[in-house]
Amino acid sequence: MPPKSDSSEAIVLNFVNEQNRPLNAQNVADALQKFNLKKSVVQKALDCLADGGRISFKEYGKQKIYLSRQDQFSIPNHEELNKMKEQNADLQKQLGEQKKAISEVEGEIKTLQSNLTLEQIREREAKLRSEVEEMENKLAKLRGGVTLLNPEERKAIQDTFSEKLNQWRKRKRMFKELWDTLTENSPKDPKEFKEELGLEYDEDVGVNLQSYSELVQRG
Repeated sequence: MPPKSDSSEAIVLNFVNEQNRPLNAQNVADALQKFNLKKSVVQKALDCLADGGRISFKEYGKQKIYLSRQDQFSIPNHEELNKMKEQNADLQKQLGEQKKAISEVEGEIKTLQSNLTLEQIREREAKLRSEVEEMENKLAKLRGGVTLLNPEERKAIQDTFSEKLNQWRKRKRMFKELWDTLTENSPKDPKEFKEELGLEYDEDVGVNLQSYSELVQRG
């Protein structure tokens, strides 16, 4: 008596026949999880079907491999095989045409999605006009000789500049004192000793501390 269509054996049998390839119990249990069949139930169903001769099986050590009965499938002759090959080629051609059509439609969709709507264009235009107006106002102030720095920013820059000048002046004085101590009793000529050490004075690189100090005095 064949198993009922909704029984675990019927579900397993249908799956094995549909797959028509070697399977173990784990393969079948994984594939039939949607039917809430536990592996133990699947294993029992496979064994019952194999014992009843409804499916084939082979043992490899402790592993059992199950396969649908091949004598239940009709084997096509040479003419039928050729016809099937022609049908397959025709289906492949249709599939290629469908893929091409889908690709073209997807391309059109992407193009349409990348285009701005009228509302988006108006919003962007308003934003650009606002930015242009802001830049024109700044440009007008610059042309009129108006400084765009507020007093707080100006003072912060002046303080930083003065601090750097003081550091420069302090380090310049420290170097001079150290250099005078080193060269006072040295038999070497100070100029040659300086070149030997690779030292450069401010004047050697075209920099003058006094000129920068005058900038602070002039404000």
